[in-house]
Amino acid sequence: MQQVNHILRRIPAWAVYLIGALPAPWLFYQGLTGGLGVNPIEALEHRYGELALQLLIGVLAISPLRRFIGLNLLKFRRALGVLTFAYVTLHLLVWLVLDVQVPSQIWADIVKRPYITVGMAAFVLMLPLAVTSNNLSVRKLGPRWRSLQRLVFPAAILGGLHYVMLAKGFQIEPLVYLSAIVGLLLLRLPISGVLTRSRQADSI
Repeated sequence: MQQVNHILRRIPAWAVYLIGALPAPWLFYQGLTGGLGVNPIEALEHRYGELALQLLIGVLAISPLRRFIGLNLLKFRRALGVLTFAYVTLHLLVWLVLDVQVPSQIWADIVKRPYITVGMAAFVLMLPLAVTSNNLSVRKLGPRWRSLQRLVFPAAILGGLHYVMLAKGFQIEPLVYLSAIVGLLLLRLPISGVLTRSRQADSI
């Protein structure tokens, strides 16, 4: 694992931003040219939201990966977090600008449709995370910055619930995403650390 971490240290964070951003214009182009099927707006909205959840799961996985197997991806956490928010914003913009379009209908949908209410709550929780995702905020907020970052946990659960709730009928994929999120959050509980130390002690 040390060798892998040594290789990862050589990869610049901007490369993660670049690679992570590539699907956004490509998917939009596919939507314009008929590559997303008969309902390109719905497909584009879904794909952006799905990418946001995948990136969010990646963010949540960083600490457990380091804790349990020693894989150090901490230098990429901010990039993945910013990309997550970017795709959540694109997901929201497609819904607002291309799908709903009528301003008066937006608030009605947020209030009347529970899955939209949950999704908007997740977006609101992510806003302060995105705004403070810079070195200046880290210095100014000090220890409070780390406390603020914990908003990602309820935001992630709400994002997973949003996906499950908007699914038509019983679908496995949204449940897999939500289970992955819940599982990664459970790995952060103190009991996980106790079990890890117990396994290490048994192996000595």
